[in-house]
Amino acid sequence: MKVLKKLISSHTPALAVATGLVLSAPGAAAQANYPSKPVRIIAPFAAGTGPDANARELAAELTKVLGQSFYVENRPGASNIIGTEVAAKAPNDGYSLYIGTTSSLSVVPHLYSKLPFNAERDFAPISLLGVLNTGLIATPGVQARDARELIAQLKAKPESVSVATQGIGSYSHLSAVWFNSAAGVKSSLVPYNSNSPYADLLAGQIQLMYDGLPAAASNVQAGKLKLLGITGKERHPSFPNVPTFAEQGLPDYAPIAWQGLLAPAGTSPAILEKLSASMAKVCQSQDLARKWRDYGGELRCNTPAEFSAFITADREMWGKVIRAAGVKLD
Repeated sequence: MKVLKKLISSHTPALAVATGLVLSAPGAAAQANYPSKPVRIIAPFAAGTGPDANARELAAELTKVLGQSFYVENRPGASNIIGTEVAAKAPNDGYSLYIGTTSSLSVVPHLYSKLPFNAERDFAPISLLGVLNTGLIATPGVQARDARELIAQLKAKPESVSVATQGIGSYSHLSAVWFNSAAGVKSSLVPYNSNSPYADLLAGQIQLMYDGLPAAASNVQAGKLKLLGITGKERHPSFPNVPTFAEQGLPDYAPIAWQGLLAPAGTSPAILEKLSASMAKVCQSQDLARKWRDYGGELRCNTPAEFSAFITADREMWGKVIRAAGVKLD
């Protein structure tokens, strides 16, 4: 093949261009036929969790749209670091994708000085999948009816309520720290490093928790837990009686949990564009949109450029929160 290129390129420029087109045809054809085999979606969280369910729903929708099998490969552990490293070092041929989250790409990079991946350079954003509003979740025994009343209580009696967190540096912990800072209050933070705090929350052994709504939505709707506030610019349609934090005097308190689809850096732009267009079709699914809405979220897709800008802004926002809290895990 090298000899062929040399012989033809020694003649006319037109022949050389034609040769280049012929030689590049197999690669172009491969991209045009993408995907021609099953595609794995690396998930940095455990099977059976809420984020895993979202990832599997996405895989099922992409299978419908592109006519090829998409499947989830769980690689949990070390605060999402294990799975994220696997994805960062995966082949960039379009057959290894990655579900990024608030924790893995916005929070973790600020908690550790050294990571086996670079959150900014090792991934090519494809599209956001959805956002999950964060709620101030309380047991029915909490007297405060909303966040405003809770703030008044904590100012009068600091640390008079206990708040569950899923460990130092977790989303729930940082959301609680952020709330205390924004509201100028102090509460008693209780870390749960291995077990879910929801059983204790339901039993009334602990009083509050700040978290994305999927884990609590059904119990809130059943009256077993209540919401004192919720993030978002507007009230959520599934919880129309719950005021936003902005309504309650905290316009800058805005933690949201999100998920999105990315590929290893260097993946062909043509493949990224095809996947982005497919994600736009996924977001047209009324059934999937209803599922996200029911548990306090919003199905939301965007372009690679928009998703990249979204991640950058979210990472900067969490960086400010983490630096102000002085949290470092190494």
